[in-house]
Amino acid sequence: MSTLTRQDAIDAFARRRAATRALADDADRIAAACHDVAARFHRGGRLITFGNGAATADAAHLAVEFVHPVVVGKRALPAISLVTDPATLTGIARRTGFDDTFAAQLRTQARPGDIAVGLSVDGHCANVVRALAEAHERGLLTVALVGGDGGAVADVPGLDHLLPARSSDPAVIKEIHVTTYHVMWELAHVFLERPGALGGGGTP
Repeated sequence: MSTLTRQDAIDAFARRRAATRALADDADRIAAACHDVAARFHRGGRLITFGNGAATADAAHLAVEFVHPVVVGKRALPAISLVTDPATLTGIARRTGFDDTFAAQLRTQARPGDIAVGLSVDGHCANVVRALAEAHERGLLTVALVGGDGGAVADVPGLDHLLPARSSDPAVIKEIHVTTYHVMWELAHVFLERPGALGGGGTP
């Protein structure tokens, strides 16, 4: 193996190591978000996810993690993704514009006790921004997984939880997002299974 190729590999792992350490440093912030997510589930809320491009796959992945747990014995929880119906997405985009693709669905499907999770690699997805703002106005818990400085998503009024992947590399950001929402799934179950953790005596 050439020295150049070896150094490329070292650099690639270094970028991931730094972002992963930064994620661990955000443990309190992530735990607080997970607690609030679990509390909404505990009170009968549903998880609603959305994102663009590669984040579309992550939004769908996150929803199915809760609906169909891969860990035997874990409770299934209600979750839907707004990215999986192309007829609805393209119909809204044609009628009211692409920026409304997720907010329009929230206006017809969301309930005040639900949870909205928006994913954006750079934080500048106008439809994610609009959906999170709509979710906040409707009383949903709002959680954003972003990269870099959070972009326009970080400025959404009333955003409850901003969970950044501290990297400028889109590939690393995506990997950190996957880790973050896997932790979200795990800790939500920890809170739901721990009596008294949500102030209501455990799992309903």
